Amino acid sequence: MAANSTIAAITARIVERSKPSREAYLGRIREAASRGPHRSVLGCGNLAHGFAVCSPADKSLLAGDKAPNLGIITAYNDMLSAHQPYETYPELIRQAAREAGGVAQVAGGVPAMCDGVTQGQPGMELSLFSRDLIAMSAGIGLTHNMFDAVVYLGVCDKIVPGLAIAALTFGHLPAVFIPAGPMTSGLPNDEKARVRQLFAEGKVGRDELLEAESKSYHGPGTCTFYGTANSNQMLMEIMGFHMPGSSFVNPGTPLREALTREAAKRALEITALGNEYTAAGEMIDERSIVNGVVGLHATGGSTNHTLHLVAIARAAGIHLTWQDVSDLSDAVPLLARVYPNGLADVNHFNAAGGMGFLIRELLKGGQLHDDVRTVFGQGLEAYTVEAKLDENRRVLRMPVPEESGDPKVLTRIETPFQQSGGLKMLSGNIGTGVIKISAVKPDRHLIEAPAKVFHDQAELNAAFKNGELTGDFVAVVRFQGPKANGMPELHKLTTVLGILQDRGQRVALLTDGRMSGASGKVPAAIHVTPEAKDGGPISLIREGDMIRLDAENGSLELLVDAAELASRTPVTADLSHNEFGLGREMFAIFRQMAGPADQGASVLF
Repeated sequence: MAANSTIAAITARIVERSKPSREAYLGRIREAASRGPHRSVLGCGNLAHGFAVCSPADKSLLAGDKAPNLGIITAYNDMLSAHQPYETYPELIRQAAREAGGVAQVAGGVPAMCDGVTQGQPGMELSLFSRDLIAMSAGIGLTHNMFDAVVYLGVCDKIVPGLAIAALTFGHLPAVFIPAGPMTSGLPNDEKARVRQLFAEGKVGRDELLEAESKSYHGPGTCTFYGTANSNQMLMEIMGFHMPGSSFVNPGTPLREALTREAAKRALEITALGNEYTAAGEMIDERSIVNGVVGLHATGGSTNHTLHLVAIARAAGIHLTWQDVSDLSDAVPLLARVYPNGLADVNHFNAAGGMGFLIRELLKGGQLHDDVRTVFGQGLEAYTVEAKLDENRRVLRMPVPEESGDPKVLTRIETPFQQSGGLKMLSGNIGTGVIKISAVKPDRHLIEAPAKVFHDQAELNAAFKNGELTGDFVAVVRFQGPKANGMPELHKLTTVLGILQDRGQRVALLTDGRMSGASGKVPAAIHVTPEAKDGGPISLIREGDMIRLDAENGSLELLVDAAELASRTPVTADLSHNEFGLGREMFAIFRQMAGPADQGASVLF
């Protein structure tokens, strides 16, 4: 099944735009691949260090350069619920590798912070930068030149994008991403949000709030709402980095273990030592990137990926722009409703048909490129399945049912929840930004109101507590961009603005920072660039200026006379309080070197 003419045309322009950088990239990884098994270039002393702790059998295999060696890059820690299951994965992978005639070694660990812990805290200012640090850390592990393929163990917000950047930087090596799955369903997400609002209004205490939060986040696995972490899993499957049907299987189940073993064996099958060599950088091309963007729109996924997908694409020499993302949104229908874009969680999504159903419907509508390479070795048609266990506890894949298990959660291409995707680009005299509209009611897509200006999210929260946020307004929270303070998520504002909206006020957020990957019902123009620290137009806004945010037409305008605007001087802010504490002093070079949001807010590209 071929992609329709609109998807094909957008893909073609990305291909054309990317030709110089993509050709240079492919030249580099092909030259690296031409050197053959890389342990052959190591001296005896180098190799001896590399397998010193291996068993005699593994040493014999590695010394001969004929058996594949599988590198494991792990983001394990047992503070992140989504990453705790990875504690036992290396031994599972080593066992699977031995059964397949190969060897597996942990090549390195990468940092993995939990945005859920750092939301609203100073540590959140390191979150976005951790993506590039993760890519660098994975690079250190792979620099040993010991490996024929790599498996990547990561789930959450910046971890998977960082690992994907690393996988494509080492694009001559095959790469398989192995998920850990979502935690089982706990307190419904909408009930958790309700208790948060009650707490913010002083109607319940901390004990009640902590009880609700603990019932929602209660065990191993990914948080069950559809934020960045679960959007990551969707992306890795629809882009072909996962084995089919593996994204949303719960941790600690026999199927989860079988999928992990299968993924490890598959990684060994696609090395240059076999007949199905699948270099990650050759496998992921412009079509794969477009498929990822399409999946993001069709599921109402995380706004953070307007940053991450741009950076991931750059790692493969591909130039994806926000205009591409916006145009694809106009061409892709919304097929899933998962919190905050609905009441269901990702377990309900998976039970309704999950990724297999979604991919089948998008292929049917011509929204995806089927003719892509994947780690499974076939086009995306092979991903229109659900994974189960056979009588021998091996993975068995069956076609997904014709009908959704719950049409209110996952629908067919003929009956979309809306005709366009969940993300839109905004542009105007304030700059360029992004808005997630899949969870915003249509009567809130246009907000025209006076500005209330803040230079810190704490200032806005204090104004709320003091009863100062009356009437309709657009909250301008600036100096939150990558160069100012690392572009933290402003998730704590979700509750406050949600309360005001529920009271009948017409409110919106305008910021050069980020919102949560689970951005919800309040219209939010985020990632605005140029940022205030660079003297962008957002730094010209004054208290009381009228702002017009029009999500339908994609415009973001400061309704001030052009001559008046030209006469203004950009506001500056004292950012010294962002420079120290909880490690922020070590990231000064990142703040200085970070690129703009529409280019991925990266220090690498």
